[in-house]
Amino acid sequence: MSHSLFPTETEVERLLVGPDSVTWQFTSDARLNLVVLYPLLLQVAHPTVEAGVSDFSDFERRPMERLLRTADYLNLLVYGGRDAVTAGRRLRALHHGFRGVRKDGERYSALEPDAYAWVHATLIAGFVDGHAHFGRPMSGEQLERFYREYRGLGRLIGVRERDLPNDWAGFRTYFDGVVESELERNEATDRVLRAVRNATPAPVPLPGVVWRAARIPAAQMIWMGGAGLLSPALRKRLGIRWTPLDEAAFWALGAATRACGPVMPERLRITGPAHLRSRWDAIAHGPLGDAELALQ
Repeated sequence: MSHSLFPTETEVERLLVGPDSVTWQFTSDARLNLVVLYPLLLQVAHPTVEAGVSDFSDFERRPMERLLRTADYLNLLVYGGRDAVTAGRRLRALHHGFRGVRKDGERYSALEPDAYAWVHATLIAGFVDGHAHFGRPMSGEQLERFYREYRGLGRLIGVRERDLPNDWAGFRTYFDGVVESELERNEATDRVLRAVRNATPAPVPLPGVVWRAARIPAAQMIWMGGAGLLSPALRKRLGIRWTPLDEAAFWALGAATRACGPVMPERLRITGPAHLRSRWDAIAHGPLGDAELALQ
């Protein structure tokens, strides 16, 4: 096995995913649009990521455009085939320029292995936790396969194998440990929450029955999906006010979206290939660096 930063050509063929993979089937369900705020909050609550966002991001001015860039990146990584390899190297190279001094006086780089791997980890958690509440909860076998596949895709962007645990159980222990010991409220978390709550988002492509059942404005749904998936302790630490009414609406929305699963057409359960076709010009000419570390 290679120990270089990027995989060898032989490894690439093994790491890329196809239609028979769990990753292909689960990462572009339209209902996951409700989850986009969740990994973003997990990212910017990390002190190194927060420093990069504060120094380089204009997310607050263009939140929905930046979230769309994240969707471009995620779909390219999973559904882009060999294009994902080139994109991964471009992304890593762009992050070389993201460095400075954190609020605590420590110097930082966006390529610090722990912080860089954490961003990838939040996406894994976003897919799994998002499906558990809003979509198709994964079985134990699917969880293991998904984690193995998506951890492998991390190699394409320079996340080393040793930077994340070997299996799903180890990942949950690692993830919970970072949430408990490292994440904190900061200027970036406040900015992101303010930007999303005040923005007018693009329509989320969910079946009409969900909108009628939920009767919640789109921006509120995105806020609810992101804040609701956080642990109560982390919500409190981030200063997010969460009422019993919010909790009830969060569970009602999840019940509505899960219930519509059996009648959802495949084009809404797997939107990635269509997304790439519709966005290809923007992806080809846009900065892939908008994808990770909170869309710098």
